[in-house]
Amino acid sequence: MRPHTGTPYHHLMRIYTVDAFTDRAFHGNPAGVCLLDAPMPDSWMQSLASEMKHSETAFLLQGENGGPHSLRWFTPAVEVALCGHATLATAHVLYSTGAASGTVEFSTKSGILSVTGDENGLITMDFPAKAIQETTPPRGLVEALGVKPLWIGRNEWDYLVEVESEEAVRAASPDFTALAAVDARGVIVTAEAAGNDADYVSRFFAPRVGVPEDPVTGSAHCALSPYWTARLGRETLTGHQLSERGGMVRTTVRGARVELSGYATTVLSGELHI
Repeated sequence: MRPHTGTPYHHLMRIYTVDAFTDRAFHGNPAGVCLLDAPMPDSWMQSLASEMKHSETAFLLQGENGGPHSLRWFTPAVEVALCGHATLATAHVLYSTGAASGTVEFSTKSGILSVTGDENGLITMDFPAKAIQETTPPRGLVEALGVKPLWIGRNEWDYLVEVESEEAVRAASPDFTALAAVDARGVIVTAEAAGNDADYVSRFFAPRVGVPEDPVTGSAHCALSPYWTARLGRETLTGHQLSERGGMVRTTVRGARVELSGYATTVLSGELHI
């Protein structure tokens, strides 16, 4: 056996995999959650996110003197400005381990975000609304999606494409190579729900940032919530994301903010060797 010649471990950090927007393991959207004990270089965080291979890995650095915790999110390819499911996963880790209670604040690239958990494990996040404006689609978008759009809009990050039915959302089969050429973080495909368990359905494709299809996307619901509230006339709605894993997001419009609520469950915890 060869002698060990690697760099000795200096310290350990806690790391978790949490399934978000679900109360069952192996459903919803898995996120990595790394509890930093010191600031780390961006390149290191990006490398770990690539190693974890989740659509996002969250990095939490505890706030000083009771102030907001620093929270950042990385896909396997890039850092993103807002991530709902990894924020939900981070809050779940803090609450389930007893590291936090009540309202928790995070300092992020999208400003201060607050989360609150109840006694049943439901976590509610206060996020910025990302309203969608109708737009002319760029060349190649509709062809890459392979759908018949009823309406197309976009915000600062994503395109939103409404189609005729829930079945059309389920049947969408994009050309991810072509879709990655569209200048946007991602594309939301949505329709009014056919059943009684949800008000609207969606799928989210983001091959340009290394996530061909995201299982459940909190930040997309920052656009879906005001869009469907305007269409359906109700502030509180339930969105069902129709990925293979699936997940439910309860949304409430509060002026320029959106409350996103859901459950989460830890499936893995361990020590990261640094």
